[in-house]
Amino acid sequence: MPPQRKNRDFGWLLIVCAGLLPLVLGILCTAIEARHTVSQQQISTANSLLTQAEKMSDNAWDMITQLRQYHYQPCAKIEDQLQRAGTLNAYFRSVGLLSGENISCSSAFGLVHGTLTQMMMQPPPITGKAWWSLSIRGTYGVPNRPAVVFVRQLPDSTGFWAVIDGQYLMDFMHAIGESRGYQMSMRFSGGAPITSGPADIEPELYLKSEPYQAESSRYPISVNVTVPASELLKAWRQALFIFLPMAAIFSILLMVLTANWLRRRISWADEIRRAMRSRQFSVHYQPVYSTEIERCKGAEALLRWQLPNGEMIRPDIFISHAESEGIIVQLTQHLLDLMAEDIQGWQVEPGFHIGLNVAAEHLQHADFVQDIQRFARRIKDKQMVVTLELTERSLIDDGELVARKLRYLQSHGMKVAIDDFGTGHCSLSYLLTFPLDYLKIDRGFINAIEGLEVETPVLDAIINLCHKLKLDVLGEGVETSLQYDYLRQRGVVLIQGYYYARPMDNDRLRAWLNEQGRQPLLVEESHEPELRHS
Repeated sequence: MPPQRKNRDFGWLLIVCAGLLPLVLGILCTAIEARHTVSQQQISTANSLLTQAEKMSDNAWDMITQLRQYHYQPCAKIEDQLQRAGTLNAYFRSVGLLSGENISCSSAFGLVHGTLTQMMMQPPPITGKAWWSLSIRGTYGVPNRPAVVFVRQLPDSTGFWAVIDGQYLMDFMHAIGESRGYQMSMRFSGGAPITSGPADIEPELYLKSEPYQAESSRYPISVNVTVPASELLKAWRQALFIFLPMAAIFSILLMVLTANWLRRRISWADEIRRAMRSRQFSVHYQPVYSTEIERCKGAEALLRWQLPNGEMIRPDIFISHAESEGIIVQLTQHLLDLMAEDIQGWQVEPGFHIGLNVAAEHLQHADFVQDIQRFARRIKDKQMVVTLELTERSLIDDGELVARKLRYLQSHGMKVAIDDFGTGHCSLSYLLTFPLDYLKIDRGFINAIEGLEVETPVLDAIINLCHKLKLDVLGEGVETSLQYDYLRQRGVVLIQGYYYARPMDNDRLRAWLNEQGRQPLLVEESHEPELRHS
């Protein structure tokens, strides 16, 4: 598949993924939010059930407290009062007194005697407590409807009891859970469950029912609320209905932004290739002055890009894009061709230096040595010295291989330098790894010069290091006579900057070389700042 087709396919895939991202995240977030909403509803429902059960328990224990006034009184005397108490107070099915395990009096049956076991239709629990309650399936009088029994036993084996009809609890559960299809159950002291809602909840799609259990902090009451999957799905749909319009807007916006980013990213490589074909690139040259021979000793080649409308693209922009998009080698090869064409018209003395920046990608490329040698052959008749300036914008992975290439080119008369020394992340490692001829001190250190009497420790350290390593030094960005004098007094013999000459195109450089290239530098103050991008 052609690279351009691959890039297009990858771009469309990335745009689609960008569009789907808000939707996928929204679906996940709304699912989490729906589950949280349903969980809060469960908690609220369970708390409501517990509150109602506690209220009914409070009434039952209050009733038992009231029954103490009938203690030791014959049933015939208190029967009417018991019936009135059981009838006028809400929730109660019956109330009565105990004598041991026997029911001595009942609001429902009066003098008809029976046992607590017969009334509950099951043995009383063995709790070891004087106070206890228990949910049961039914009572002797109403066997098919659940109830809750409350018992208070005194030390003399007498006691009191009250039965709350479970229908009240079932009605309450039905009222708060019917609309949502909740399955609810309640137990007192682990007794028979009092339930409401569907008996079985079928799972829906990939969702499952979510049970929630809570217990009262006051009484031995536990409730269980199970939410059907349909309720969770309903909450999810409601959240999606609210979220989807906003997600669609974000999705479209993200797709547009991604498409614009891809268009800019992909078009840089295409635009640079078109610019090379239409010869929009040109080379400007900035002369280098030598204090030893007191005239121009060479020039650095600087690539420039001017659009057909006259607009200039900054070198730091198009070079960084060329590096990131993998066409810096092609751009450097184009630079070498442009330089070779320009140099054919120069009239310079043998040994004139011509410098150019080489990127790490080109240094490690298989055609690097061949490209440089081809360029050297094209300008061989000018007897110039080619200087390869290593930049620190990107890391050189295989340092030993690059070092062998540079030593080979040095053996054929070329020079090697580090450009903008001290600003990158690998300057010192370059000193140890590569065969160097000189360093170019970055203009940031030169700007630190404030007076001949004031030292700049970092700049002086770099200059001294170069002298100890027997490397020549070139000061970049020299703009004033003060900076020039400071560097010259410290043994810096090569000067480059606006103080000596600005970068100029090929035609202007040829005229400048004929008029000023062989003349010594006149020391005078210049206050114009340098705005160079190399």
